[in-house]
Amino acid sequence: MATNLRLPDDLAQALRDEAARLGQSQQTLVRQAIAEKLGLSSGETPLQVAVRQGLVAAPSPFQNPPPPLRLGGDQTSLDLLDREDRE
Repeated sequence: MATNLRLPDDLAQALRDEAARLGQSQQTLVRQAIAEKLGLSSGETPLQVAVRQGLVAAPSPFQNPPPPLRLGGDQTSLDLLDREDRE
């Protein structure tokens, strides 16, 4: 269905700005807003939908990594890379 929509200047400018910021068309934003207002869209992000459908695992919160390995003595990582068996 095609329709004409008259918007006040401030709302039209806000729509243009948001479309530019998101890299989406104004038409897409208007469709999304109408769908959300009418309860036809949950407003979930694609990741949230995929998690809910069991397609992907939910992201885990940040975890501290284990401490880095330390080389013994005076050995450096450059010494390990500069070995005869690597030639």
